[in-house]
Amino acid sequence: MSFTDPIADMITRIRNGQMRSYVKVEMPASSFKGKILEVLKREGFILNYTLELTDEKKKKFSIDLKYNSGSPVIHNIERISKPGRRFYSSAQSIPKIKNGLGIAIVSTPKGVMTDTEARKAKVGGEIICKVF
Repeated sequence: MSFTDPIADMITRIRNGQMRSYVKVEMPASSFKGKILEVLKREGFILNYTLELTDEKKKKFSIDLKYNSGSPVIHNIERISKPGRRFYSSAQSIPKIKNGLGIAIVSTPKGVMTDTEARKAKVGGEIICKVF
């Protein structure tokens, strides 16, 4: 199956999994999705993720979702930059999410990082999504 926007598909699977209180969600793997998942893991929004092989020898991610007292840790995850409308920002104008309580995931020339890391490194880039 071909996706127009595989990142939006990943975000939707995470959002739907947490709405249904799933412990784990699975999705097709790519290196860019892996970098986004690494940021989510490092910032404490997911427990862990693993790369697995399916029966058809395709790679997939298995993501362990994180909950706090039964409620999901991710209250809101939303795609910002879309294939039809890319959203780029300089280092000075990267928006703060919920006054610094949330994060924006930014794809920069130095790699995928959070908004605070991008401001600290003084690099801008494409704002992929925001997580709160």
